[in-house]
Amino acid sequence: MHASGNPVVKQSAFAWAGRYWPALVGLALVSFPTWRFIATQSWSTEQGSHGPLVLASGIWLFVRMLPETRPVQHRPAAWKAVGAIFVTALALVLFRIAAVIELEVYALYALVVALLYAFLGVAALQRLWFPLLYLLFAVPLPDSLVAALTNPLKIWISESAVSLLYFLGYPIASAGVTIQIGQYQLLVAAACAGLNSLITLSALTLFYVYMSHRANWRYMAVLVAAAIPVAVFSNLMRVLLLILITYYGGEAAAQGFLHNFAGLTTFAISLVTIYVLDKLLQRVWRFAAAKSAGD
Repeated sequence: MHASGNPVVKQSAFAWAGRYWPALVGLALVSFPTWRFIATQSWSTEQGSHGPLVLASGIWLFVRMLPETRPVQHRPAAWKAVGAIFVTALALVLFRIAAVIELEVYALYALVVALLYAFLGVAALQRLWFPLLYLLFAVPLPDSLVAALTNPLKIWISESAVSLLYFLGYPIASAGVTIQIGQYQLLVAAACAGLNSLITLSALTLFYVYMSHRANWRYMAVLVAAAIPVAVFSNLMRVLLLILITYYGGEAAAQGFLHNFAGLTTFAISLVTIYVLDKLLQRVWRFAAAKSAGD
């Protein structure tokens, strides 16, 4: 019975796109310069490399959930729809003229939401809240905000790694933005660059948790909150690994293939940790629920 559901979903999505193709074409033309900037300046970097994955999975989830909104789809009054589109489109044009790319990107997102509001209505958007929220992770955050969020963590991670290795007897010390181990020096920013995966891990954790535990929002909140300490711990392991690679293999080894390998290893450890934590929390959650039911 479930096998016949996919064609229905696809047919509904294609029918919706066929009905409103002029709006989709217009949106594509207006947003092309913004998407070109995102693809070339954000998605090509380590910090924004998760963008295409988030965009593809978010669109897939949106298309998958779109048929669920059919019973509640109700277009708003024309003046409300036109007003929402006009305001967001005007903001997009103004921010593009002013070359404020961070705000231009968010104005584009607001324009997409305004178009969906015009064709689907508020009730439908409420049912689509998760894919709309999730797609925000495909939008690059301002560099100043990323720095404000990650710099304190970078300092803490580097100091913790240095303290731990010094305790284990390694000839290591830190001074300002550099870490000295033996005859080698590492920049804290380079060693802690894996903290850029914090946004990626949060996005993928949110997607995984929603798909696995959509009906239990309290459990979702607990597991999503766990993504942050997991990312910090994984990046501490990454810094330790890079420092040890530098000490035993030299600076060239740490900055070459092994640097990228350490990053991939860190991200894999984070995902596996989230999965294992999910399984453990499920047991604790069920035990607590059974105990409260018994009482």
